[in-house]
Amino acid sequence: MKRAAVTGGAGFIGSAVVREGLAAGWSVTVLDDLSTGYRQNLPDEPRLRLIEGDIRDRAAVDAALEGAEAVFHLAASVGNVRSIENPGRDSEVNVLGTLEVLEGMRRRGVRRLVVSSSAAIFGEPRRLPIDEDHPVEPDSPYGVSKLAAEKHCLCYGRLHGWQVAALRYFNVYGTNQRYDAYGNVIPIFAARLLKGEPLVIYGDGEQTRDFVNVEDVARSNWRALESGVSGRFNVGSGTATTINRLAALIQACSGRAVAMRHEPARRGEVRHSVADPAAIRERLGYPPGVDLKDGLARYLAWMALDPLSAAGGTAS
Repeated sequence: MKRAAVTGGAGFIGSAVVREGLAAGWSVTVLDDLSTGYRQNLPDEPRLRLIEGDIRDRAAVDAALEGAEAVFHLAASVGNVRSIENPGRDSEVNVLGTLEVLEGMRRRGVRRLVVSSSAAIFGEPRRLPIDEDHPVEPDSPYGVSKLAAEKHCLCYGRLHGWQVAALRYFNVYGTNQRYDAYGNVIPIFAARLLKGEPLVIYGDGEQTRDFVNVEDVARSNWRALESGVSGRFNVGSGTATTINRLAALIQACSGRAVAMRHEPARRGEVRHSVADPAAIRERLGYPPGVDLKDGLARYLAWMALDPLSAAGGTAS
């Protein structure tokens, strides 16, 4: 039976990648330190093995890669604000941790890699929508570290003749995404909405984001692996949504109305962002299938029942 290793596989996006792989008939080994991931995110499945460990730990990486035919590398320190507050840890995990994974692959003879990158590598866009050839000028240490990690992965692919696909996620949301004050706007809005608290928007709310459902992101990971192609691919919906529009839409989906509060814009965050998904659609046959309104309704229903979801927070 084919086996894949998923770093960060107990996390929000990683657990969706794990479920997709199990459904496709693969066995999966998850490497996760459970700092932001949860055992509860993973199904009770005999083909799934969890190794609790850090990607910076060589022994843990080697154990996770044993018998693997492919690696999905999702483990990371995530968030612009968090990286500004602690840039050293951000680079230690995202850059040095990635190098440990790559060296582990080299030692174990694994030649297929799908690495999770980020739209944060682009910085403030010079043109919209953002295609794969858009200049990369990140505005935060997080964006810098993700760009370095992506380049290391693609470099190793060229050096060693590996299949390496770097997927640049835009704003991912969906099941298993819990409230984090540093995190995505959707879980922060949802947590506050469910408590009846005001939705806090940084800036005027006319900044735009490209929201893509985690189910579509998980499918894009497996399509990237199975396609046999290497390269860089933007993973988004191709639709720009303002934060003001999102606030109205999430309230409509929940059937609840709360107050709105604006605060000053935050450092390190771009004004507008939307993906051009043409390359991944043409080369991988990836069509985003989850409409934002439907995805929000499903997410709110899940979050209302999830005992691990904390409430409160602000968003941008």
